[in-house]
Amino acid sequence: MSEFSESLPLVRRRSRGGRGWGWGFRGLQLLGALLLLMAMATGGVQTQQTVTVGSKKFTESYVLGEIAKKLLSDAGFSAVHKQGMGGTSILWEALKSGQIDAYPEYTGTIGEEILKKPGLNDLTQIKLALAPMGIETTGELGFNDTYALCMTQAKAQQLGITKISDLKQHPELIVGVTPEFLGRKDGWKPLSEKYGLNMQNVKGVEHALGYTALKAGQIDIKDAYSTDAKLAEYNLVVLQDDLNYFPQYKAVFLYRKVMPAGAVIALKKLEGTIDEKRMTALNAFAENSKDYTAAANEYFKDVQKDKPTTPIEEQSLASKILGWTGRHLELVVISLLLAILAGIPLGILASKPGPMGKLILGTAGVIQTIPSLALLALLVPVAGLGISGRTAVVALFLYSLLPIIRNTATGLQDIPPALREAAAGIGLTEQAQLWKVYMPMASRSILAGIKTSAVINVGTATLAGLIGAGGLGEPIISGLNLNDNATILQGAIPAAILALLVQGFFDTLDRVIIPKGLRLGQSRS
Repeated sequence: MSEFSESLPLVRRRSRGGRGWGWGFRGLQLLGALLLLMAMATGGVQTQQTVTVGSKKFTESYVLGEIAKKLLSDAGFSAVHKQGMGGTSILWEALKSGQIDAYPEYTGTIGEEILKKPGLNDLTQIKLALAPMGIETTGELGFNDTYALCMTQAKAQQLGITKISDLKQHPELIVGVTPEFLGRKDGWKPLSEKYGLNMQNVKGVEHALGYTALKAGQIDIKDAYSTDAKLAEYNLVVLQDDLNYFPQYKAVFLYRKVMPAGAVIALKKLEGTIDEKRMTALNAFAENSKDYTAAANEYFKDVQKDKPTTPIEEQSLASKILGWTGRHLELVVISLLLAILAGIPLGILASKPGPMGKLILGTAGVIQTIPSLALLALLVPVAGLGISGRTAVVALFLYSLLPIIRNTATGLQDIPPALREAAAGIGLTEQAQLWKVYMPMASRSILAGIKTSAVINVGTATLAGLIGAGGLGEPIISGLNLNDNATILQGAIPAAILALLVQGFFDTLDRVIIPKGLRLGQSRS
C-alpha cells in the first residue's frame, strides 16, 4: 500500500476528533493569543499627565532637552525627554500635532525653514508669525549657534584657505555635510549659489561621523555649529563667512500655546542664562563624559549657583537597558501580532491561482524594498501617526507581512494534489478542507515565516529611536551621535540577545504548534 493511502484514514480520523492534524492551526491561534498577552503585559498605561520635550539628533539639542526636563520636573510636572528625534521637519510636525510640547530651536531655522521667510530673524516678528499656529517661543537663551564651514587647520594652511569664497579655487575638495544641511533653504545649495561654488564631490554625512571623517582626511570640508566642542578638540578652522550668508541662530524653546502655564514659566527660566562659552563647555562635557544628563547637571551647578537644586537622578545602566528592552519588545510583539492576523488570510488568498495572488505578493514585495528610514518618513505625516510608537508599529507591521504571506501561500501550494483529492473524496467541505487538512499541513511553513518576521522585526525596531518611539535604538542613536562604541553596544548587544531569544522561543513552539505527524515525517527524511 502506498504511503499516501496509509495516511488517508489518518486524515479522516483525526479531522473528526479535533486532535492531531487539527491541532496545527489551533496552535497558530495559540501563538496569536500568546503574543496578545505579551503585548498587554509589555504595554504600560500612562495615566499621569506629562510634559514632553523633544530634541534634535545632535549633542547641543540633547543637552538642552535634558536641562528643560529637569526644570519641568522641579516645577512639579512629569517630564519626558524624547531624545534625538531627527531634524527640523520631524520636530516641528511633532510639536504642531501635540506629540511633543516643546523643543529647542534657533531663530534662523525658524525663519528660513519653518516660516519660509528668508531673512526673518527678529524674535518679535517670529512670535507674531507663530501665534496663529498655536505655537509660542521663549526669549533667547543667550547664545548664537550659527552654521559654519570648517576644515582641519593643516589642510586650510596648506591651501591658503581662510574664508568661504576661497573655496571657488578648489572645486576638487571633498565636501561632507549633514543630510539636513544639504536640503535646507539656508543650506548647501543656496550657499553654493551665493558664493559661486562648484564643488565636484558633495555628500551627506551624519553630524558626529562627519567630524571623524574630517579628522581622518576622508572629507575636506563639513558644516558645523559655532558652539560645537569638536572645533577646538580637533583643531579645526572655521572659514570666514565673508559674504554674510548665514543668519543668526539665536537659541530659544518653541512650545505649544496650550502647554500648562507652570511649564512655560519653568522653560522661561532658561532665558539669558547660557552664552556661547557656556554652551560650548556643556557640549564638550557631554561628549567627553558620554552623558547628556551629567552635562545638564553642570548647567545647574555653574549657572544657577545661587539657587540650590537637586541633581538630576541617574538611572542605573541595568534599569535603562531593562526599560529600552521592554519598550522594544512591546513594539515587536504588537506589530508581529497584527502581521499574523493580516498576513495569514492574505497568504491564503495569495495561494490561489489568478491575478489576486500575484497582486498581494507583489505589493508585499514592493513594501519590503522601501528603505526603512524612507518608510518612517512617509508615515510620519499620516494623520493619527506622526512621531509616536504607532508609526513604528505600522512600519514594523508592513515589513513583517512578506515572509508570513509568502510562506503561507507556499505552504498551501505545496500540498500534494493526491492529498487534496483525498480530502475532497471523504466529503469535507472546502472550508473544512482548508482548516482541517491544508492549514495544518502548511503549519510548518507558516511558522517559519512568522519566525523570520519576528527576528527581522527585532533588528528593524531599533529605528524607532529615530522618531522618539524608544526601544533599543535609543542608545544606538545616542552612541552614534557621541561617536561612542560603548553606548552603541548598550543597545546593540541586548538587541542581538533578544533576537536569539525570539529565535529560541519559536523553535520551542515548533513542538507545540507543528502536528506530531509532520515532525515525525521530517525526522525520517
